[in-house]
Amino acid sequence: MDPPIPQQQVKTDPTRDRIKGPVNADLQHDSAVKHVTGRADYCDDIAEPAGTLHAYLGLSTRAHANLSRVDLDAVRAAPGVIGVLTADDIPGVNDVSPTGRDDEPIFATEKVEFWGQPIFAVVAETRDAARRAATLAQIDYQDLPHVLDPIAAQAAETGYVTPPLTLKRGEASAAMETATHRLKGRMHVGGQDHMYLEGHIAFAIPGEDDDVVVHSSTQHPSEAQHMVAHALGVPSNAVVINVRRMGGGFGGKETQMNLFCSVAAIAAKRWNRAVKIRPDRDDDMSATGKRHDFVIDYEVGFDDDGMIEAVTGEFAARCGFSSDLSGPVTDRALFHADNAYYYPNVLLNSHPMKTNTVSNTAFRGFGGPQGVIVAERIMEEIAYHRGFDSLEIRKRNFYGERGRDVTPYHQTVEDNIAPRICEELEESSDYQARRQAVLDWNARAAERGGTIRKGIALTPVKFGISFTATWYNQAGALLHIYSDGSIHLNHGGTEMGQGLNTKIAQVVADALQVDFDTVKITKTTTEKVPNTPATAASSGSDLNGMAAEDAARQIKERLVAFAADHWNVDAGNVKFLPNAVQVGGEILSFPDFIKQAYMARVHLSAAGFYKTPKIHWNRETGQGRPFYYYAYGAACSEVSVDTLTGEYRVERTDILHDVGNSLNPILDIGQIEGAFIQGMGWLTTEELWWDAKGQLRTHAPSTYKIPLASDRPRSFNVKLATWSENKERTIKRSKAVGEPPFMLGISVFEALSHAVASVADYRECPRLDAPATPERVLMAIERLRG
Repeated sequence: MDPPIPQQQVKTDPTRDRIKGPVNADLQHDSAVKHVTGRADYCDDIAEPAGTLHAYLGLSTRAHANLSRVDLDAVRAAPGVIGVLTADDIPGVNDVSPTGRDDEPIFATEKVEFWGQPIFAVVAETRDAARRAATLAQIDYQDLPHVLDPIAAQAAETGYVTPPLTLKRGEASAAMETATHRLKGRMHVGGQDHMYLEGHIAFAIPGEDDDVVVHSSTQHPSEAQHMVAHALGVPSNAVVINVRRMGGGFGGKETQMNLFCSVAAIAAKRWNRAVKIRPDRDDDMSATGKRHDFVIDYEVGFDDDGMIEAVTGEFAARCGFSSDLSGPVTDRALFHADNAYYYPNVLLNSHPMKTNTVSNTAFRGFGGPQGVIVAERIMEEIAYHRGFDSLEIRKRNFYGERGRDVTPYHQTVEDNIAPRICEELEESSDYQARRQAVLDWNARAAERGGTIRKGIALTPVKFGISFTATWYNQAGALLHIYSDGSIHLNHGGTEMGQGLNTKIAQVVADALQVDFDTVKITKTTTEKVPNTPATAASSGSDLNGMAAEDAARQIKERLVAFAADHWNVDAGNVKFLPNAVQVGGEILSFPDFIKQAYMARVHLSAAGFYKTPKIHWNRETGQGRPFYYYAYGAACSEVSVDTLTGEYRVERTDILHDVGNSLNPILDIGQIEGAFIQGMGWLTTEELWWDAKGQLRTHAPSTYKIPLASDRPRSFNVKLATWSENKERTIKRSKAVGEPPFMLGISVFEALSHAVASVADYRECPRLDAPATPERVLMAIERLRG
């Protein structure tokens, strides 16, 4: 018989009336020091076993062509080459389509459909040998006609890559006919490359029988697991996907990593050696999808006061050669085409067009930003037509009380705080006085021939939170408490720099009342938490936080029952204090209490689970409640534009954003700042350009321009709406923060438009296309002056 464990009574430290790192408190990212010192381990830092091989892709050099001859003899004969993989070498299915449409081959066979499509992979002793050998292929093409943009695709009738969506409410056509005023226009909205610091990478290690372990930089380990199993022709239980952390993702690693994981795993099993694949940045950008560009034809009917009566919109998207996630992306563009505004009568149609370009994919906002910017263009159009401040038009058309609270997809907006957010920001940013100063400046510039014009805009965002694929709104977590009181946590979310692991650890620490450092989160792995959704749709903290809290609740309930029975007290007299547990009048340190529970054979492990309630969506009828709740925000930006060159700078940005009851305010502010800058980049400097042959020419940092540190607003003020609390039962009543603030960058775009409009005395909407590069700004100025 084991000797009894002595009961150690402890006194709580009066200076420690709370744990270190609870929820709703600022806490540094758990890997922050590792990030800035270079000590954070990424996939490429994993020690390579002896005999590791390296793979590299052989890509097409045509946008659309039949493959008449593929001669890989020179590739096989190159120094260091072990072998070559083609479609014939895939033991399972040659497809990594995330939606199961069987339209995205790992390797092209008879035909290539975009410039940069993989045709084969070479496997060699070194990465350099593989890269060099990949260029030696002799391929003969029979060129076919190609289309590169959605308008050309419509003209060529290439068809849709996935079924389109229609959203409608009321009678838009009839209301448009009777509207006092009508305006119609076309807006080109550009795409965007993810430009993550760490590119795509997969590192596969073969095991016994059918087993393979793949270390990867993916946002969706479960999908990568299923895709690798599909390609190998084995069950999912033979494949393990591990993700310690990513060097950025932004949606670009949700489905695009499936290709690289599959190639690495096929090669590893083929040669029974570890295989790593990591493309160069140029090939990464050429072979992987981007944000969808759209061409939107819109029409709006409104009255003398600028109140909207009807809206119609046709959203044509460059989707690429396959469906990928274009269905839900174009759906979400329609879901957010209202932004924060009520449309009494509305008809919106998506057109997911097939083009001979890389298949576009998820990107922060997932189509939402392309919808929101059209809503803001409509407000801008009405304001210039009626001679009002655009902010006034925005406020007049906000969602309101009953009768003005139903979206185009028939969801009721139940917690509309957009008016309050905008009202507070209008005051705190001193918008009215600054707008008058801008108008005065521009008037003086017009009188004196000044070349610098200024612009200012205040724009809101209302963003729906949940996966529109309802089954993705679930999560799991695995929680262990070891006998020494230390805690091990694993959940299905992936860490890509956003601080998800930090927040989830705070949730567990708070639930068990232990210091944050007591909780260790390990790599995301499919062998611990199965069937997880992608870390996307801003849902990482919502889903995984609730799952982790559920696991902690289960263990806590067992511990309370144990203490009540062991010490013969009522369960209500068992309390978890900071790093201690009080049982009746006795206080034990948390480690001592856990040791006693272990000795009493209390189960100290739990699998937590959560599924989002209330949501439902019928795509056929275009009706439902696809979103659990909405997150809100607003930004006020002021710009200066050089009318001789079109160059500009952002002078000041003020942001007020709603994250509910923040789990970690300092991390949330960091997310807001980063999202705003990335959104600003999408609309200003980040231009994707294909040449006439269909080759992407902006395929490296030398030609694709993301914002620099010098491009940030000269004055940048970010605040949280600390009074906000989620009305829905989310984790600690917080709200998602990853995607919604991305659309605050639209305030810069609208401010640029305001500055440009000044050259024609604000009589006409400049109708800038995005991105508003200096060239486009200059052309708009010249057009208005002409």
